[in-house]
Amino acid sequence: MAPLLQVSNLNAWYGESHVLHGVDMTVGEGETITILGRNGVGKTTTLRTIVGIIRERKGEIRFAGKDMANVPLHKTAHNGIGFVPEERGIFSTLTVEENLMLPPVVAEGGMSLDEIYELFPNLQERRSSPGTKLSGGEQQMLAIARILRTGVKLLILDEPTEGLAPVIVQRIGEVLKTLKERGMTVLLVEQNFRFASRVADRFYLMDHGRMVADFPVGELPDRMDMLHKVLGV
Repeated sequence: MAPLLQVSNLNAWYGESHVLHGVDMTVGEGETITILGRNGVGKTTTLRTIVGIIRERKGEIRFAGKDMANVPLHKTAHNGIGFVPEERGIFSTLTVEENLMLPPVVAEGGMSLDEIYELFPNLQERRSSPGTKLSGGEQQMLAIARILRTGVKLLILDEPTEGLAPVIVQRIGEVLKTLKERGMTVLLVEQNFRFASRVADRFYLMDHGRMVADFPVGELPDRMDMLHKVLGV
């Protein structure tokens, strides 16, 4: 069966700066894939290029068999890809529930509001609060939750645990496991190696704008020397 997401020989630029140098990766339906790597190696650029934020690019991006190269950014979600950026993008003038209801439903299979509140009890308790009055962890939960209403097939997360308290990191890990049980496909960038090792089925290791390794979670013990060298973990 063809992968849900197929990226082939992906190159990307910021002006004259060549950032991605032939990235190849696949994400199978129902997989949770984590891209590991130090700061500045191209992880976030890879995500932003896949969803169409970065337009100065070459290479192939296919999602559910469709060529995404010329799909405009505002149509990305309508094709089944949801993106939660590191900065979260919570609207300060809207309540939690208004933030949740803002993105349109693009396909069947999204979570209902009741299901979201069951998954994120904190959000139900704060549903009438302004979005930016939430803690950092609650804002991250809200940023993830509002995508789950839409019915997208692929959830892309950029550094979902960055700067969060350990108890919130643990909760986000539990949420990702629940989403996996529901069949959601997840692609995330993460520097918290311990967190990544608990949620991922497979890893891509990135260095200097390229994927330098691809391995399943079961091979982690045999890959530790390489990870120490590349990540410094």
